[in-house]
Amino acid sequence: MPFDEAMSRFDPVLGLEVHVELGTATKMFCGCPTAFGAAPNTQTCPTCLGLPGSLPVVNRVAVESAIRIGLALNSEIVEWCRFARKNYFYPDMPKDYQISQYDEPIAVGGWLDVAVPTDEGVRTFRVQIERAHMEEDTGKTSHQGGETGRIQGADYSLVDYNRAGIPLIEIVTKPIEGIGALAPAVAKAYVAELRSLVQALGVSDAHMHQGSLRCDVNLSIRPSPDAPLGTRSETKNVNSLRSVERAVRYEVQRQAALLAAGGRVVQETRHWHEDTGLTTPGRSKEQAEDYRYFPEPDLVPVAPSREWVEELRGTLPELPSVRRQRLQAEWGMSDFELQNLVNAGALGVVEATVADGASPAAARNWWLGELSRLANERGVEVAELPIFPADVARIIALVDDGSLTDKLARQVVAGVLAGEGSPDEVIAARGLQVVSDDSALLEAIDAAVAADPDVVEKIRGGKVQAAGVLVGAVMKATRGQADAAKVRTLLLERLGVELSG
Repeated sequence: MPFDEAMSRFDPVLGLEVHVELGTATKMFCGCPTAFGAAPNTQTCPTCLGLPGSLPVVNRVAVESAIRIGLALNSEIVEWCRFARKNYFYPDMPKDYQISQYDEPIAVGGWLDVAVPTDEGVRTFRVQIERAHMEEDTGKTSHQGGETGRIQGADYSLVDYNRAGIPLIEIVTKPIEGIGALAPAVAKAYVAELRSLVQALGVSDAHMHQGSLRCDVNLSIRPSPDAPLGTRSETKNVNSLRSVERAVRYEVQRQAALLAAGGRVVQETRHWHEDTGLTTPGRSKEQAEDYRYFPEPDLVPVAPSREWVEELRGTLPELPSVRRQRLQAEWGMSDFELQNLVNAGALGVVEATVADGASPAAARNWWLGELSRLANERGVEVAELPIFPADVARIIALVDDGSLTDKLARQVVAGVLAGEGSPDEVIAARGLQVVSDDSALLEAIDAAVAADPDVVEKIRGGKVQAAGVLVGAVMKATRGQADAAKVRTLLLERLGVELSG
């Protein structure tokens, strides 16, 4: 069913569960390293494999990170909480249970404000937080031999337990209601804001493409906002902002088509397929009690003192929302301009470029213009381009002082991205500096004049706009390394044409 038709007939309700892998040096309950990309099953030990006789020990840094996240989300940090065993029978946990928190999480309540662009301007929505709890990540399974990479049709499966035991914080929202057709945009904005928050706190790199931050999208629809909540689906492990938005949109359409045809929505987990933009059934969703939670007998409760919590509160950095307000005021940008920077993931690099001496307007123009275009061509985020903000600031400075034209500057950017060195090294190697020697320019102008006497006659006859032909010839002769405005001025002076103004 088309999205607009679905929204005219149903009201969506969102629930988002975001898993954040913490950037600790060791795992949640043992001393195994957490480096990404290590050879499979090389970062394991008896404890994270759950071998008999091993005992877990809580990672203090992970608890600190959990508390700092909770404080940044305006949550209450409880005075006492404990871990539980979440029992299930999947091969991604070698001990057949996951140490998590159940009914006694470390942080409860709170909220996160998110800015969403709409046709009427940028609107702010307050997303209420249900809880944030600590747990350990599971291992990673990969299914071999099938066409889809799913277990269906696979010949065999491989399991890598390097990830099993890495500290996770799961942040669960309360039902997000009253957002209507903005549901996909609100979901995307919430995950983006949460990613910015944990990055600002320094507790996670939040690389979604590596699974450091991933989102489970719960969605249900109902006939009207005052009707009871509908049956929800849970689309698991969505790992990009774009996919979060698309998954919400697709589930709205899928569920609406089902209900409109007289069917019913099944409560289940679903898989997201980035290539097709569709979800497919996973497993019938277990209720929490199906996991048979019980208190973890090998760990003592966690009881953070109020003094420790307040000490950690004092370590919180300037949070992203406050930072954006400050930068907007300092840079004099509109809500729309600032939101464009945020949506493009360019706020940080623009801020760094300004810190390196560029004006906010020039920095914004370069990162949202030429560099965004190149990022799109490469299929990466603009901040992932292999060019430093200091390089961009240097290029802007060279344009400002007349050493580079915009065209030459783009060639310098291309050289830096190609790994040819710093902007100055690229300029030297490629000979890209603007030709500022008047005698060299006049020589090129004389050659252009001699080659096209008809155009010269038109210019002298009053058709000054024809000078563009000769300016173009000079620019070509100098391989674009001349200042076009200066060439035009010298050309008209050479032809004895009086400049107006």
